[in-house]
Amino acid sequence: MLYQIYETQRSMMEPFADLAEVAAKLYNNPALPLAQMPLAQRVAAGYDLMHRLGKDYEKPVFGITTADVDGVDVAIFERIEIDKPFCELRRFKRFTDDSATLGKLKGQPVVLIVAPLSGHYATLLRDTVRTMLKDHKVYITDWKNARLVPLSEGEFHLDDYVNYVQEFIRYLQKNYGNCHVMSVCQPTVPVLAAVSLMASRGETTPLSMTMMGGPIDASKSPTAVNNLATQRSHSWFENNVIYRVPSNFPGAGRRVYPGFLQHTGFVAMNPDRHATSHYDYFKDLIKGDNSSVESHRKFYDEYNAVLDMDADYYLETIETVFQDFKLVNGTWDVKNEAGKVERVRPEDIATTGLLTVEGELDDISGSGQTAAAHDLCTSIPKTHQMHYEAKGAGHYGIFSGRRWREMVYPVVKTFILAHQPKAAAPDTAPAAVAPPAERPARQSAVVVKPVAKKATPKVAAKPVVKAAVKAVAASKTASKPVVKAAAKGKAPAA
Repeated sequence: MLYQIYETQRSMMEPFADLAEVAAKLYNNPALPLAQMPLAQRVAAGYDLMHRLGKDYEKPVFGITTADVDGVDVAIFERIEIDKPFCELRRFKRFTDDSATLGKLKGQPVVLIVAPLSGHYATLLRDTVRTMLKDHKVYITDWKNARLVPLSEGEFHLDDYVNYVQEFIRYLQKNYGNCHVMSVCQPTVPVLAAVSLMASRGETTPLSMTMMGGPIDASKSPTAVNNLATQRSHSWFENNVIYRVPSNFPGAGRRVYPGFLQHTGFVAMNPDRHATSHYDYFKDLIKGDNSSVESHRKFYDEYNAVLDMDADYYLETIETVFQDFKLVNGTWDVKNEAGKVERVRPEDIATTGLLTVEGELDDISGSGQTAAAHDLCTSIPKTHQMHYEAKGAGHYGIFSGRRWREMVYPVVKTFILAHQPKAAAPDTAPAAVAPPAERPARQSAVVVKPVAKKATPKVAAKPVVKAAVKAVAASKTASKPVVKAAAKGKAPAA
């Protein structure tokens, strides 16, 4: 019933939001008399803000049309490789007429980015994709809004998520011979399960796994998100946040966790910050600060666009990850596509490199939650494991924005390249970096931690890890020219 009430309210508000948009333009057009009235700019700003608060936010587009590869702009063509009932595997194919650049593109690593299915669309990783395209062939999981999936397509469970990831990995391995996997936030758990099951069966596993800001062990440094899950029972979630999709959507009747409830939870975590942000937007409109205005719009166009999640998947995630900690307790069983139940055993992974990334100020996945993967993957050689903490970075900062591009990405790039077969990357020499003397000590903004001793001792002695650490330190403190120099010092395939 709540879902229907929300949709009715949204439908009623939509005409007023449209009128507010028209009024804002009338008061902001210098060619019209209304714009000459006293306080016209303030009135226009007020109507604009009203429109933004009342409008419906549709699914954004990635909008990536070009990528810079060593100073050469290459064209990007986005296409769907695999279309599943609840997910699309998207590829960002790169094209260029420059023969030298084309040669580099062909030998670069293939990376599957597994985007979160936790309320927002995969476009939240737009900056992640755009940055990775410089040095990698990029694919991403684009999860569908459950309210748009007809009931005839069946239910979607956490097991199905794991099976989807395995199918996508096999698809890339079939086409390229190998691939790397990067998971951001929520998917770190199902991705680790997917790779574990493949290893247990004796299948070829990805060359490397990069896990960023995810709840591998949600019992460590619990955040507000973790506390909510542990303080409420499974039945409470089922009775209070699960609703059926109204009749005006293709998925009518499907049980879902509505996106608008998820969005309300996001805002409730930092209400003062959002209120201040909107007030600053109002003031920027009055001042005519178009740059700040556009930045606000881009952020909230993405932040306010949310999707519904199938109820079974959501409830099973709450129970498996945040209440019973089945992954770390070794009690998680997954039903494969053939209907056979298999136990998830991360200790069976032996030939896949493991990189974990955390943000120092992450208030979604607490400190140590992602690094816990090293304690589970005990068969991976310790020299092929690495943990990295980005100092000063919050949850979004580890995969989007300046800290992602200048601090985290150089580590990810170096780690992936180090685990790429030499046949595909002829020269895997570490990137050239600025000497330590060139950077002031006070500007150090990253912390690279060794993994826990019982499973993964320090790996600084590994040349590859040393190169990654140096690349990050240099990229953070040296400004853009030094970062570019570091990239050019890589192998031709990078």
